[in-house]
Amino acid sequence: MTQTRSKLVTFEQFIEWYPSNGVRYELHKGVIIEMPPPTGEHENVVGFLAAQITFQFLQMGLPFRIPKTAFVKIQSNNSTYSPDILLLNHDNLVNEPLWSKQSTVVQAASIPIAVEVVSTNWRDDYYDKLRDYEDIGIPEYWIVDYAALGGKRFTGNPKQPTITICELVEGDYQMTVFRGNNFIASPLFPQLNLTAQQIFNSAL
Repeated sequence: MTQTRSKLVTFEQFIEWYPSNGVRYELHKGVIIEMPPPTGEHENVVGFLAAQITFQFLQMGLPFRIPKTAFVKIQSNNSTYSPDILLLNHDNLVNEPLWSKQSTVVQAASIPIAVEVVSTNWRDDYYDKLRDYEDIGIPEYWIVDYAALGGKRFTGNPKQPTITICELVEGDYQMTVFRGNNFIASPLFPQLNLTAQQIFNSAL
């Protein structure tokens, strides 16, 4: 994770500046951050999970989509994130003022699930994004730490690959940890028949 500018910028300045160079950027409290390039293992996990989630919502007949590139704007602290997997409720996008021109959502009603697959900038996923996704009311947030990069308080001692699913309950995230052969329990997709280990194995 590399800071690209020292001067604080607004969301509008960030979107106007955003280059088409194949590099991912996010806005963290007004600071433009260059995201580390993903590894092949990271992309394997993202692709596997996107396919599994897509199968679930198609089976259930839900009006959801997973965009290639989209942003979640955090109104309270001038941050804008691009989750590894952003599940969108297509029916609510007509209510999103920034969607048609800037592929950006601001309403929790548009975001059934956000997924972050942990990279070297793991503190963002476990601290900042968890707090901000909770604050705007995203119902379900997955932190997929297939390489056990996070701190021991999150991945155990000794550290182990870990999936943390955060469910919004009365405004607060209730966090459940899955490892090894634990079956993932997704509140949105109760029929999901997938173990944590299957997800970790998809990295290979």
